[in-house]
Amino acid sequence: MDEKLFKQRHSYAHVLAQAILQMFPEAKLAIGPVIETGFYYDFDLPRTLIPEDLAILEEKMKEIIKLAQSFEKYEEPVEQAIQFLKAANQAYKVELVEDLVRDQGLSSVTFYKNGEHFVDLCEGPHVESTRHLDPSAFTLDKISGAYWRGDEKRPMLQRIYGLAFSNKKELKEYIKNREEAKKRDHRVLGEQLKLYTISPLVGAGLPLLQPNGMVLRTETEKYLWELHKDKGYKRVWTPHITKIDLYETSGHAAKFGDELFRVKGGEGEYALKPMNCPHHMQIFDDNQFSYRDMPVRYFEPATVYRDEKAGQLSGLTRVRCITQDDGHLFCRIDQIEEEVRTIVSII
Repeated sequence: MDEKLFKQRHSYAHVLAQAILQMFPEAKLAIGPVIETGFYYDFDLPRTLIPEDLAILEEKMKEIIKLAQSFEKYEEPVEQAIQFLKAANQAYKVELVEDLVRDQGLSSVTFYKNGEHFVDLCEGPHVESTRHLDPSAFTLDKISGAYWRGDEKRPMLQRIYGLAFSNKKELKEYIKNREEAKKRDHRVLGEQLKLYTISPLVGAGLPLLQPNGMVLRTETEKYLWELHKDKGYKRVWTPHITKIDLYETSGHAAKFGDELFRVKGGEGEYALKPMNCPHHMQIFDDNQFSYRDMPVRYFEPATVYRDEKAGQLSGLTRVRCITQDDGHLFCRIDQIEEEVRTIVSII
């Protein structure tokens, strides 16, 4: 993304926050970054937004843009910044400043002001004035929920996404392409072509492959092996469950925590494997290799399991079981560079 477009998208986000405060003076602002297709901003609002609110907010944004407001940057000592933000009832911004002080040791922070009353904690950069924003080159796209700082134990905020491009033509082209892509969404094709089934009796995120889907899966697996077999990889296979001791030893039990599917067995506690690394290392460990035998390369199209949150599951792209073309290799230090080249060539 070029700097000009970045500044424009960042500035649209500020204008959105300004429009929100016009509509909800008691709103609390969180964060509003630039993203690949535009921007978003998270808000703590007195009521739940509805789709019709987007048109109202978009119109307010266009009115603000027409005012040709300048974006003025200024700096405040940390203590004064915190006092200002507390007085404005902007608790999320206060937390951000306190984090900057703790993590980076800052003694001052920067703000941007546009219009007579709108001020936002921000590092920038922005366009010089809203006259550099094209009111026909953006649109408010959708509303979603987002936990503050991505933490499910923190407040749920409302996120407004905006699309923003260099001009109206690029915006319309993106929207048109996105609509075309929806027609080719694998969830649509999966049903039309009978590729896979999600059964409530089996469980969410646990897809069942129909015969047509199995053809695609088999051909994909063949292709992946073709990419690996002439590069020195040997196929291995590992079971779907393991004693929990393996993951406690490797550290994965602590890392994955609640994402582990735990299984009770007659001899103790087991888990469905969330990854293959420790298993492949057990295979390697059961051999006696010389440095002359390096590199040793293992390949396995292995199914792994993770207890993803129900709200994050989607078709075949976010599931609770996924088969990955997993490879692990063991080599000397002087072989690392060449092995990385090989991996990249496969990818």
